[in-house]
Amino acid sequence: MGSRSATDLKAGSESSEAAVARATIRRVRRRSGNKLTAMLQVRNERGKYLTQVLEQLSGFVDELVIVDDASEDDTVALCRKFPKVARLVELPRPLFGEEWKLRSLLWQVASTTEPDWLLSVDADELYEDRAISAMRPLIDQDQYDWVSFRFHDFWNGLTHYRDDEHWNIHRRQTMTLVRYLPGFPCLYPQWDHHVPRLPLAYAALPGRLTDFRVKHLGWAGDWESKLAKYHRYKALDPEGKWGSLAQYESILDLNPKLTEWTEAT
Repeated sequence: MGSRSATDLKAGSESSEAAVARATIRRVRRRSGNKLTAMLQVRNERGKYLTQVLEQLSGFVDELVIVDDASEDDTVALCRKFPKVARLVELPRPLFGEEWKLRSLLWQVASTTEPDWLLSVDADELYEDRAISAMRPLIDQDQYDWVSFRFHDFWNGLTHYRDDEHWNIHRRQTMTLVRYLPGFPCLYPQWDHHVPRLPLAYAALPGRLTDFRVKHLGWAGDWESKLAKYHRYKALDPEGKWGSLAQYESILDLNPKLTEWTEAT
């Protein structure tokens, strides 16, 4: 584990907006009693992993905020079964092809719940036990404002993750947990696909790098589900404007390099 220093917001002549942001940061940092809100965007999750994800989150977060992207199945009814769902927004038409709007809306809705910390989770992600055990110490402190984790893309089941030149996000850090700072810049890049799950401005603040891991199960299904994703990605991003065409094509690899997942002690 490690730490990262903030970009100095006071460099040069500080604007009034930056001064307000700095004052806000000092005011909201607390060493105890922080409220943790998880936020998810979901669409057509029947028969997938949403139940497991909501059950796990309900065990360690204080509230859940969900934006349903015009699901055509019983995803909304499933979400309503969990008492910790504090906000559930149902969209009349899907925004998946304009993902920046979906991410922005989710952030706006989550901010209305007066959170202290926000955890951005997708409907196919499960945190390992030691990450859950560390969650409260990670947020009940006044030294840093975001936390990153290592994500593993599971492939062909729940025992191995993909590990090659196109699928190696587990070798990097992904910021998914941030202290909510009222008034701090919260813009998302206007991308249609592969939009960062949290406002990029937060990365300029002090953060914490961890080796806690997250299982991404979205690619763990059968060949048909992978093929459907391949065609969806190619339709959304035919020129590779938002992602890597080489990675899209690698979805079709019948013999990818896989590494066995081992539980951490």
